[in-house]
Amino acid sequence: MLRLCITVLCALGLDVGASAVAASDTAGSRTSSASTHGCLPTGNGYLRARIRGALNLDIDWGNAEIECDGGPRPDGSGVRVSFAGPPHGDGRRTRLVFGVSSVREGRTGRDLPTNLTVIFEGEERLFATRGADHCTVDELRQERVGALGGPKRTWRIIARGFCIAPASTLDSDARILVSRFDFAGNAVFE
Repeated sequence: MLRLCITVLCALGLDVGASAVAASDTAGSRTSSASTHGCLPTGNGYLRARIRGALNLDIDWGNAEIECDGGPRPDGSGVRVSFAGPPHGDGRRTRLVFGVSSVREGRTGRDLPTNLTVIFEGEERLFATRGADHCTVDELRQERVGALGGPKRTWRIIARGFCIAPASTLDSDARILVSRFDFAGNAVFE
């Protein structure tokens, strides 16, 4: 079911992220699959978010307990960063995917339109803002990580923002509002 939801969102042109698609392939059969290094090898990754509505969550995840990945959006119009929270023993896990428009590799940005997808893996629930006009990244910075040469370039993405409209399920029967978020993850460019 989650795979079908993600396929529908992709068909609608929504930015759910490659990590979310890959996660949906294994969400039903996965047990705990915590990363051995956490989000960033430098140890300074995190995600904090306040979610209210159909679910009330205050997320405060540190580097060691989460996985993150990111890169350019498929159409090149910005960056996409995904965070997978700590896995539960029964295979459930929460994943947030931020599709930030109008930012380029290595550049800072302010007031950036952002699409947000919140996936509850193992529960077959997905919430999406269905557009980049519901959330905004107030400020985004990028710091180079690792060697400066080579075909792959990794950046630490630091951002903070908020949503002014809720994310809803595909059938719109439930809604959540992510009233604030801030994160530090990574994005790899080739």
